[in-house]
Parts: sequence; structure tokens; C-alpha cells
Amino acid sequence: MHTAVLTPPVDPIEQVLSVGLKDLWYPICPSGFVKDNPVSLRRLGYKIVLWRDASGQVHALEDHCPHRGAPLSLGVILGDRMACAYHGVEVRCDGTVMRVPGSPGCKLEGARPTRRFLTEERHGAIFLYNATDPHLDSAPPLELPEPLASPEWSSFLCYVEWACDYRYVMDNVMDPMHGVYLHKQSHTMSEGDAHAEFQIRDLPEIEGFVFEKKGQRDVNFDWTEWREAGHIHTMRLEIPYPKTGGPGGNFTIVGSYVPAEKNVTGVFFWRCRKVSGWQRDTWRFLYKNRLEQRHWNVLEQDRVAIEAMEPNANTREFLYQHDLGIVRLRRRLKALAQAQIDRSTTA
Repeated sequence: MHTAVLTPPVDPIEQVLSVGLKDLWYPICPSGFVKDNPVSLRRLGYKIVLWRDASGQVHALEDHCPHRGAPLSLGVILGDRMACAYHGVEVRCDGTVMRVPGSPGCKLEGARPTRRFLTEERHGAIFLYNATDPHLDSAPPLELPEPLASPEWSSFLCYVEWACDYRYVMDNVMDPMHGVYLHKQSHTMSEGDAHAEFQIRDLPEIEGFVFEKKGQRDVNFDWTEWREAGHIHTMRLEIPYPKTGGPGGNFTIVGSYVPAEKNVTGVFFWRCRKVSGWQRDTWRFLYKNRLEQRHWNVLEQDRVAIEAMEPNANTREFLYQHDLGIVRLRRRLKALAQAQIDRSTTA
């Protein structure tokens, strides 16, 4: 007698969130990843080929030849198209098959079976629009928050990959209190109340909120902002600098994250400071020669802690007042996932 093995039902909201919400911009890799040859990356539930044409513009397609499924990334760049190495099938950057050398005039020529992705290159990173429509020809404008959009700010991109679900990275950023404990030896996080009370403050005019310590500002890692604007989700925080940190205001970090392979996250942090003129040059020199390694050390502490968690750690939690921001963020993501499901069922 055989005993049936029951598999748990798949949660449709979890299916959506595990690979990233649709119709949003995501940073997918630093600009330096894509040079002279095609590059294959797994992002957002897809295998994607990226390449540059003769002008340097980045193009992206699903890394799958529509003929037999060979990776287009193994092929040859022909300007705005890729020629598959397996049988020479040429696919243009909009997903259209332009030429089938082995069978000229066949039905595959002129068809548009390949998913295309629209890209933009900003601030040292390549951004990709994760469209529901596999053949979308134009995307809404990518609008980044002020530290990256304003010329009054100077920034450095920090990119790492962590072996965890991308939502664990966002939970970590939405947890200002861990800075007092995990990073207490840091030159920027050694101060502050270890028993702070928190509140949530909605952002005016746009969707988003700030999770902040009551009565404490410009002391430590005092607040985190979640922002839904410009067709991209970003997080922002500030860490006050001592005088040894050089000229400028508080050290600001803008973060955005992308699901890569299963339990792998592409982590993008832009480290920013509002400086101009000689102060900008001074800060950039000081940062690269003295401060950057300290910030890598802090990030490494986060990575070790998060990667050591079990993949299902968030199913066995006992949350308290310091975790209200995490609860709010998770609820918001689930609501957005449900709205995406509802749109797909009524389309």
C-alpha cells in the first residue's frame, strides 16, 4: 500500500513576492558587469542576457533562443540584436526574430516570441523594468529619490550579493534598532538609546512611510524610509558623521534590492553626502582612502547575521514594538502582490 505524499498548497502571494513585483524598475547589476561580451544573469525569476551595442547602449532579452532554447548569451552581438551560437538565429532587442539563416522565410522570421526588457543606466547601475507585458515598447520614467536625482549630492555605489531572500535584506534595513547592538563598535553607531520607542510617520503626497525613534534624531541609525515613487521602491536612512568624517551633512544611504537566483539577493546601496565644490572633492578622497572600508565592515556584519538565519526564520518570530516598521512593510508588499494578482485575473 502506497501512502500519498501531500504537498502544501502554493500561496499565490508568496509566488508573486518571491520573484519581485511587476511593473517596477529594479537595479539588476553594476554598469561594469556589461562590457564587450554578452552577460547572462538570473534576476526577477528570469534568465536575462544583457549586451551593449556599438554606441554603448545596454539591451536586454530573456536568455532563451526561440528556436531550440539555447542561451542567446553564448552568441554574437550584431549591434541591436543577438545571433544565437547554436543555429545563428538573430533576435532583435525588441524580441523580434530578424533572420533564420538555416531556413530563410520560415514562420519564425518576423515573429516576436522573445521577452524583451527595457533598461536605463544611472549612477553606476543598470536598471531594468520588470513589465507584465513581455513586449512592452516603452516604460514609465525612472525617477530616483533626491540624493541620487540632485546634483547637490555626491554618491558611491556599493553592490554585494547576499545568500538570502531579498525581503530579509529589506527587513534588516527597516530595523534601526539593530545598529545599536550589531554595529556598536562602529565609529558612526556607538551612540544612542538602546531602549528607544518607535513610531511610524506616513510620507506626504506619495506612498511610503518613515519608521523612526521617538525623540532621537541625528544620533545614530535613527530612522528608515520606505518610498514608492518614480516606479521604483527604495529605502533610505541617515547616519550622523563625527567631525572626522569630513565636510558635508549626514551620511545618507539609498538602497534598492533585486531577487536574483533562489535565496540570492542583489544588494544596491548608494552611499551619499550633500557636498559641493572643494568639499565634494575632499569628501570623495577621504571616503575612498579612509572611510569606505569601515562601511564595508558594517555591511559584512549584516551579511553574516542575515545569511546565518534559516530560510524560514520569519515563520518563527516573536515580534515586538521595535519591529512595527517590518510589520508595516510586509503588509504593504502583500497588498501590492494581491493587487497584481487581481489585475491579472481581470485582464
